[in-house]
Amino acid sequence: MTTLSFSRASKEQAKARIALTGPTGSGKTYTALIVAGEIGQRVALIDTERGSASKYADEFTFDTLQLTRFEPSALIDALAVAAHAGYDALIVDSFSHFWSGTGGILEQVDHAAKRAGGGNSFAGWKEARPMERAMIDALLAYPGHVIVTMRAKTEYVVDSDERGRKVPRKVGLKPDQRDGIEYEFDIVGELDQENTLVVAKSRAKSLSGMVIHEPDGRFAGLVLEWLDAGRPAPTVADYVAAAADPEAGYDQLRNLYEEVARRHLLEAAVLDPDGRPITLAKLIVQQGNKAKNRVVRAADTDQDRWREAA
Repeated sequence: MTTLSFSRASKEQAKARIALTGPTGSGKTYTALIVAGEIGQRVALIDTERGSASKYADEFTFDTLQLTRFEPSALIDALAVAAHAGYDALIVDSFSHFWSGTGGILEQVDHAAKRAGGGNSFAGWKEARPMERAMIDALLAYPGHVIVTMRAKTEYVVDSDERGRKVPRKVGLKPDQRDGIEYEFDIVGELDQENTLVVAKSRAKSLSGMVIHEPDGRFAGLVLEWLDAGRPAPTVADYVAAAADPEAGYDQLRNLYEEVARRHLLEAAVLDPDGRPITLAKLIVQQGNKAKNRVVRAADTDQDRWREAA
């Protein structure tokens, strides 16, 4: 029986988990690049918008990876490559494509429902939900800062201008992603057509409810100040190095697995020694099995020597 015990809570330095939502033209990509450049030194951007982010390459320094299909596994593989390359700030622009784009979750549900026969949506979701959960877990376990943009569904409202005339205005509604996705992030900012950011959700008290027109480096500075408050914490890279240690024994690796589980990093996407995407959990298990086999082989060798000596 597992013994349960409480321990004193303490704040550790953390990595940003930010979502920016808004209608087309509200400045989501630009704002994400501003924030990423302030809180990270090496910035990578996963581009789902046919290279549109590269239009800002004259103002920002970042590396880009363009995707044309949006299966959950494609994002997990991209996360593993970015983590291995050591990018300390990663932008997914936009995360909405992995919901409603080609190969995204909605398409996965549709295909699974057809395979089940009769277009059974329940069967479709049963198959797709684990894919979605693995993708989100890998995203949240990324070893650097993460900023995602999400398109907001839009509608028009009629306002009065300064002369009293009725004019239409485009407003953003809920993001084009699954319901409740905002709960996965520490900070959620909603942008409008005037590039005004409203912090709709924040675990940082200093940012909660903030309204910023044309957010700049000062906003990013407040985010970084909140993230850096606390004691240093081990990184995914530290755990990968510990798992790859040729001297690590089976018990040591089992303890490492338990520590990684407590820190909710088992689903972090990394690369194995052969350069293939794998979760941190599977990497540790693989190394643990190798360590166990080394012990078995050593015991067999000792037994053979004893027999020869006898």
